[in-house]
Amino acid sequence: MVLTSSEKPNPKSDLLNGLRLERHDREHKPRSTYKLLLAMLVLAGLGIGWFLLPDGLPSNATAVALGAAENTPVSIEPVAPIQNSEVNAADAATVLDATGYVAARRQATVSAQITGKVVDVLIEEGDVVAQGQLLARLDDDLLFAQYQLSEAQLEAAKAGLLEFTIKNREAQLNLDRVRQLANRSLASQAELDQALLDQQSALARMERINQEIQVAEKSLHLQAQQLAQTEIRAPFAGVVVNKAAQPGEIISPMSAGGGFTRTGICSLVDMDSLEIEVDVSESNINRIFSGQQVVARLNSHPDSEIPAEVITIIPAADRSRATVKVRIRFLDNDSRILPDMGVRVSFLEKELNTDLDSSSG
Repeated sequence: MVLTSSEKPNPKSDLLNGLRLERHDREHKPRSTYKLLLAMLVLAGLGIGWFLLPDGLPSNATAVALGAAENTPVSIEPVAPIQNSEVNAADAATVLDATGYVAARRQATVSAQITGKVVDVLIEEGDVVAQGQLLARLDDDLLFAQYQLSEAQLEAAKAGLLEFTIKNREAQLNLDRVRQLANRSLASQAELDQALLDQQSALARMERINQEIQVAEKSLHLQAQQLAQTEIRAPFAGVVVNKAAQPGEIISPMSAGGGFTRTGICSLVDMDSLEIEVDVSESNINRIFSGQQVVARLNSHPDSEIPAEVITIIPAADRSRATVKVRIRFLDNDSRILPDMGVRVSFLEKELNTDLDSSSG
């Protein structure tokens, strides 16, 4: 059997026929390719967003992307908003920020009322002392000798009073005797007058001795007070923040002797009287009122928030600085608060104060 040229097998024709695509194949493959590329782009975008966004992507974002790539409907659940429970309401309600310093309303340089030499100091910096506690002693040798002298003078005056009391009694008895004799005409009028004068003179001397006793008692009391002033005691309870004198030094309330004489023993601060003093600009003073709630932050502890409130606005302005001083009290005692510390305060608005008062009531 002889084949014609048209019926002979052709290898090249068979290879081309194998590569030919049907119509439905040409329509299906490009669509799948496009969907794959779209899905890859969406996933790449989700990956970039995952690293860039601080809270990441919502859990249904990946499902939405894949559904969009495959043309399948996806139910999207609403994402609940993130609640931040650490938001500070005081910061949001702040009407004014200012800086100031911690000041003690009750502080003193403890000194003696007399000039003397220090013989003993019983305190150190940081000591907590009670009211009336002994802090130091001065040399009292001379004052003690004067006290003993006044005491002896008082005893002598009392002894003189006893003597003149006896003499007055004697003059009274003599007057009675002479008066009886004069009634019987056995004594003259001159003798009666002399006896009467002697009795009155003894009575006057006894009165003078009584006055001398009172003077001696007052002198002894004065010497006792001066002797007590050699013991320096705390005028109020507080903390010693500075020790200014040592044994052997001379102290005087009048600072006699220049730099060689101390004016005090120590500096004492009542920590319960600490408050804040802030200078507020005149243009902002209308935002401040008495009783206003304040949040204080120490410069040494900026993360601390100490509750406080306005005590009063000083009714005087500083002309050179155009400021008005405001006093603020601490509502909580804190051991970190020290005198002269820097502090930053935030004044809260009136509406928040009203809410706080109503909630506390």
